[in-house]
Amino acid sequence: MAPLLLIAIGFIALGAGAAILRTLGSNFRVGRLLGVTPIVPIAEALTLVGGPPRYVGIRGRIDASEEFDDDAHRPLVLRRTRFQIQAGTGWRTVDEVREAVDFEVREGLDAIAIDQAALTTGLVVIPRESVGIVGDAPDRAPAGTPHDTPLRLRVEQVSTVEHATVLGVPRVGASGRPTMGAGLGRPLILSTLENDEAMRILAADGPRRPLAALVVMGIGLLSLAVGLAWALLGALTGTARAASPLPSAAIGGDPRSSGQGPGLVGDPFSAIAIVIAVALGAILLTTLYIRLTGGRRG
Repeated sequence: MAPLLLIAIGFIALGAGAAILRTLGSNFRVGRLLGVTPIVPIAEALTLVGGPPRYVGIRGRIDASEEFDDDAHRPLVLRRTRFQIQAGTGWRTVDEVREAVDFEVREGLDAIAIDQAALTTGLVVIPRESVGIVGDAPDRAPAGTPHDTPLRLRVEQVSTVEHATVLGVPRVGASGRPTMGAGLGRPLILSTLENDEAMRILAADGPRRPLAALVVMGIGLLSLAVGLAWALLGALTGTARAASPLPSAAIGGDPRSSGQGPGLVGDPFSAIAIVIAVALGAILLTTLYIRLTGGRRG
C-alpha cells in the first residue's frame, strides 16, 4: 500500500500545483507560450502564409506609416487604458479605452503586419499604474459599486522605438497583406520585454504563486516517481519470487516437497493493479508535460 499512497500523494500535489497556476488566469497561458514557442526569422514566417497554419514567434522592430504621440511625445502605435476594480486577490476590468493604428514588425527588408485588433490578453509591456478608489472616478465603475472600492488605472502602450516578440499564426490579413494573428486556439501575443521580465509582469498580481506551484509540483513529481519506482520494483521482485525454483517456506509448502501443499505463486490482482498504476503515471506525466509546455511547437 505504501507505493500506492505515494502515487496518490503525487497525483494530488500535481493537481494542486496546476490549480495554483490556473489562478493566474490567462497570464499563465501567455507566459507558457512565450517560454516554448519557436522563434523563426520573419522571412520564414512569410513562407508559411497560405500554407498549413503554424503557431510561431518572430522578433523585430515595430514600424508604422502613421503614429500618434503620448504625453512625452513618443510615437505610439497602440495604447490601452483600463480601469479595474479589485475583485478578491485580483483585478477586474470595468472600462477600457483603446487607441491603435495599423503597424508591422520589421527585420531588415522583411516585414509582416500585426492584427492589432486581436491583441487582448496577449499584450505584455511595462504598464503605468495608479491606484485610488472608485470615488475618485465614479463614472468608470458600474453603478452601485461602493465608493471605497480600490480602483486601478492601468496604461499599456507600444511605440515604434521598441523591438518586439510576436507570437501568432502567419496568414493573409483582411487587407490582403501577410499578417500575424491569433489561431490554432492560441492568442496573438506581443511582448516588448525579455522573457524574464515578461514573466515578472505576468505574475505581478500574484508574485508568490508561481514559486508555490513549483514547490508543490516538485513534491508531487518526486512522490510520484518514488511511488512508481517502488511499485515497479515490488512487481519485479514478486515475479522473481514466483518464478523461483526453490521450494517455498510458506504454510502448505511446495508440491515438489513430499507431504506439502501448493506453493506461493504471487498475487496476480495486485500485480495487475501495479502495472495499471505505472501506465497511468506515465500517461499523466506525459500529459502534464504537454500541458505545461504548450503542446506541439510546430
